[in-house]
Amino acid sequence: MAKKVIPEKTPIPEQAPALRITNFNEVALGYNDDQAVFEASRCLQCKKPVCIAGCPVGIDIPRFVDMVAQGDFKRAAEIIREKNALPAVCGRVCPQESQCELVCVMGKKYQPVAIGRLERFVADYTREQSNGTPLFTPAPKTGKSVAVVGGGPAGLTVAGELIRLGHRVTVFEALHKIGGVLVYGIPEFRLPKAILQAEVDKLAELGVEFRRSYVVGRTEMVDELLGRFHAVFIGTGAGLPYFMNVPGENLNGVYSANEFLTRLNLMRAYLFPQWETPVKVGKRVAVIGGGNTAMDAVRTAKRMGAEHAYLIYRRSRNEIPARAEEVHHAEEEGIEFRFLEAPVAVQGDAKGWVTGIELIKMQLGEPDESGRRRPVPIENSNYVLDLDTVVVAIGQGPNPLIPQTTPGLKTGKHGIIAVDPETGATSKPGVFAGGDVATGGATVILAMGAGKKAAWAIHEYLN
Repeated sequence: MAKKVIPEKTPIPEQAPALRITNFNEVALGYNDDQAVFEASRCLQCKKPVCIAGCPVGIDIPRFVDMVAQGDFKRAAEIIREKNALPAVCGRVCPQESQCELVCVMGKKYQPVAIGRLERFVADYTREQSNGTPLFTPAPKTGKSVAVVGGGPAGLTVAGELIRLGHRVTVFEALHKIGGVLVYGIPEFRLPKAILQAEVDKLAELGVEFRRSYVVGRTEMVDELLGRFHAVFIGTGAGLPYFMNVPGENLNGVYSANEFLTRLNLMRAYLFPQWETPVKVGKRVAVIGGGNTAMDAVRTAKRMGAEHAYLIYRRSRNEIPARAEEVHHAEEEGIEFRFLEAPVAVQGDAKGWVTGIELIKMQLGEPDESGRRRPVPIENSNYVLDLDTVVVAIGQGPNPLIPQTTPGLKTGKHGIIAVDPETGATSKPGVFAGGDVATGGATVILAMGAGKKAAWAIHEYLN
């Protein structure tokens, strides 16, 4: 008897928009047991599961989904953990719609299986039920040690893989919280800090040592780490913001998205005055950009009390690179999208504070190197939008500190560290790198995929 096809994904419960813009609690509330089993039962269990190839860390998706369908959530978690040390994170922030779910066979005719929602469910279920059960049993100690520079998604993945293989791992993080972009860049309503901390705590229980407030390139050099460790992995991300280079960009009230989100996330400014790191948001905020970081910033501004939170993007809605789910949530929350507009200058008062932004209207021309149609200014279409705050979210690159303080470490375009894409090996023997520091700004899961490749290359190097 043929299996009955269920064409649409099981809806995930969410906070109502009018309520969620008043708090920083998670928007999506997750599946319950019955919803997860029902959604997992939609999987066709293909003979040639292309979804695995669509996952940058290679999770055996059909196996774990099948276990969920059977109600064996513990076994589903074990299958995921074979490949992914941060499933609760990936289930929330990975762009599954452009990876595993994009190639899901169900998606050719109907909606794909909600792989990301199921991964999140399994991770949350096992965290709540684990009672201190370790993620896995590490291999016998090898006596080899590895320094991981940067506690973001790439570094945490490397740490998890290498501790599993029996090596001693120490993670050096410049900030006072472990997580990199996961903790300072992604808002609480998309990735709760407690969820991330639970993942980090699991790695610590397995023996990963974490050194916080430790700036490699200042506190200690990479060459000095090489004198104490058998190998070094650099996963310092892309925390150097890009700006628009327009007049008025140095006025008070202009933030990079990095600073804006770091102040709010890492320094808990959203709890002001309980926490003493205020952020001037004002009643009228404009975020420049169209990626996930821009979406995070503008939705955060709304929650911080902005009456008008604008998202200014120089292309149309069809070209916006942010996740469709985030755009949809932003629209529900009253974010005011201004498509086909670009900044010309930031305006201010005599005291140096932002008062508005001059914008010019755009139209789409021929495709550029990204494949998207190039925005072209429309002459004499300028106008001024009154504002209190401007947040620039047009991308970021690697911090140059480590390349500048590490002789023999080659860099490429925009200061990224040059690596072998299959191994993460750099020009310096014993030094590997991966994630945004080697690619420029990308996604969490791609950084984790690079970390996974580098970890196995480091393992071979150590042997």
